[in-house]
Amino acid sequence: MTEEFVISLAKNALLTTLLVSGPILILGLIAGLAVGIFQAVTQIHEMTLTFVPKILVVALTILVFAPWMLKVLITFTAQVFAGISVVAH
Repeated sequence: MTEEFVISLAKNALLTTLLVSGPILILGLIAGLAVGIFQAVTQIHEMTLTFVPKILVVALTILVFAPWMLKVLITFTAQVFAGISVVAH
């Protein structure tokens, strides 16, 4: 196992993590900002108002992006297993 392999594996793992979590985090952030602006404009400061829209947006995002996320994770896993067989020899 060489340094290049370990660095490449770590880089690919971080990139995969960012790709898979990115849509969820970005849309959750947008929902949070929208709720925050709504609360600032209407001066309604109900704590549950911040959580429910974000939970709904995150759940819908997972449902919409699940096939793509699964494809990315399967590709990464296949690359890791292929790399293990190369390193083992």
